[in-house]
Amino acid sequence: MIIRPVAPSDLEGLYQIAEESGPGFTSLMPDRDALARKVEHARASFSRPVGLPSDEHYLFVLEDTETGALMGTTGIDAVSGQVRPLYHFRHSRQLHHSHFLGLRRQFHTLTRCNHYRGCTEICSLYLRPAFRRANAGKLLSKVRFLFMAQYPERFTPTVIAEMRGVSDHLGRSPFWNWLRRHFVDLEFASVTQLVGAGHTEFIEELMPAGPLYTHLMDDAARAVIGQVHPDTRPALAMLEKEGFRHRGFVDLFDAGPTVECPLKDIASVRAARPYQLMTGTARPEHRSGQPVIIANGRTEGFRATITDQCRVCPEEHTVTVPDALARRLDLSEQAEVWLLPLTPDQARRPQPATQSHSLSAEGYGARPYAL
Repeated sequence: MIIRPVAPSDLEGLYQIAEESGPGFTSLMPDRDALARKVEHARASFSRPVGLPSDEHYLFVLEDTETGALMGTTGIDAVSGQVRPLYHFRHSRQLHHSHFLGLRRQFHTLTRCNHYRGCTEICSLYLRPAFRRANAGKLLSKVRFLFMAQYPERFTPTVIAEMRGVSDHLGRSPFWNWLRRHFVDLEFASVTQLVGAGHTEFIEELMPAGPLYTHLMDDAARAVIGQVHPDTRPALAMLEKEGFRHRGFVDLFDAGPTVECPLKDIASVRAARPYQLMTGTARPEHRSGQPVIIANGRTEGFRATITDQCRVCPEEHTVTVPDALARRLDLSEQAEVWLLPLTPDQARRPQPATQSHSLSAEGYGARPYAL
């Protein structure tokens, strides 16, 4: 399997992913015209010289190199909330206190806001259930941070991720069911389709701006505030290991949490390192024997995969890979490559001075991922 930028030939595969992912996955909607525009936007973003990040959207696909099928997607919005506002509910507490009566009461509230203005957003992560395999989800998630480490000038100091909230197998959200009864009489699937297509005017027109007191909601709606869809739990767990934290902002429609982390503090960004490529066959005793993510040093021609065939020599800042792998990544001798251990603490673990790095990773259950 290999990660690469999306191409026009991927349109049908993207459409299948958009259909499989279901309502709530607003970054990829089953609309061929909209998907075609997204592909062209991504292609232009990869090829564009960037000094300061703007409206670039980087969409990657995970390809099964044996069949050519699309296994999944993953993406980055360089600056989110710039073209149109990025709305959330701020989940907070309010204290009502009467000195005269000696009464004090604390309430949880949701207040509409557009707190995240001008942040980089990771998005569109989806691993198709038919292609579940070891480390595929990790590759989809971590390759974005490897790309950011290579090109930090293309991104903002803060990175966020909107996690998919709770909905059932029919795409019904308990949180939206309550909002629908009181404010916007539309099906959840219709609302997510509007948002995915960029039609957000109804938010200002119909969605409540003032505080919503959560104790007035029904139990089902209140219980899912800040919770994620079952398919999204693995993705959230990986982001938490990277340093992402929930600061109280949730989605307007399914109440899924938004998590954030400074770019410089993301574990995989800190762990990624450049090396000079040496091709050939490393002797078995010099191979790491553990999978690492390896990527070429390009933007438009970006390629990345997982391999256990690397020999890393930190003293010389070189890495030796087999010729076949170099060809798959479109690499030539002496080219710059980037490596990322799958487990960030492996990059910090002391190594004997006379040995090559042994970059290891922990196993991760192969399940569908979506955020």
